[in-house]
Amino acid sequence: MKREFIVGSRRSKLALTQTKWVIRELKKHYPEVDFKIQEIVTKGDKILDVTLSKVGGKGLFVSEVEDQLADSTIDFAVHSMKDVPSKLYEGLVIGAIPKRESPFDVLVFREVNQLADLPKGALIGTSSLRRSVELKRIRPDLEIRSIRGNIDTRLRKLEDEQFDAIILAEAGLSRMGWLDESHLKIERLSAEIALPAVGQGALAIECRKTDIALLEMLASIHDSDTAFTVQCERKFLETLNGGCEIPIAGFAEKGAADSLFFRGFVADADGSKRLSVEKTGTEPELIGQEAARELLDQGAKQIIQELRHD
Repeated sequence: MKREFIVGSRRSKLALTQTKWVIRELKKHYPEVDFKIQEIVTKGDKILDVTLSKVGGKGLFVSEVEDQLADSTIDFAVHSMKDVPSKLYEGLVIGAIPKRESPFDVLVFREVNQLADLPKGALIGTSSLRRSVELKRIRPDLEIRSIRGNIDTRLRKLEDEQFDAIILAEAGLSRMGWLDESHLKIERLSAEIALPAVGQGALAIECRKTDIALLEMLASIHDSDTAFTVQCERKFLETLNGGCEIPIAGFAEKGAADSLFFRGFVADADGSKRLSVEKTGTEPELIGQEAARELLDQGAKQIIQELRHD
């Protein structure tokens, strides 16, 4: 095995924090191995003046990283799973999926402490169509405005741009150690209020499928339960051919005896059409595929095509 590995990471504080966490976990099993972080700026990091849905396309936050994996500039990369397209670059593989953090979204408030206390017409910041659709379903009176940038940038904009609240992934705040910050007013949004994005809260460690020794090393931090649920969610997304320009959610929970409970939806941009599905079973990919096909039969294909055309 190599003595040093080059690890690709986006430049944001959260991405680097996640990468350093993975390195620390690997060092517990392989203390003799060294790791060097290669910072990479992606298309999604560069284009900050438009909503993610309008930038469109797949792999906004991973394509440049996969280029460096493919040409062997880096050895492996750490991604947020929700950013990873269902189809990977030729010759690449997800080598490990560590234990999942919270998959849920949270509201971070400027003044109040919970969603019910927000005044009528309150201004909410999010660049996610999925989050917008889910929140407006519960509170149609709210005004949604796009907010882009890294997690720390968005927290700053909460104050500077006078949002009443912004929506973030709980996992990001947790990994940054900010969940217990006394000055942050936070409410977790349950799956009944806001169904999570596919893979939210999980990390994906991507490498070349020919790097057998590296794959054996990465297996030391792989979590089979997380992989079990994420496999279902990603098959759902792949079958729908979804992307960040479509309001899509998919969330699988593992029960007893390898059972799975999956919930998903596809909606149009304003949430006036929202097609939902629930499935249970024991075969992750089959559940995800069947759930997606049920939505396609309900009319999801037309919704997705119209959103892409627009």
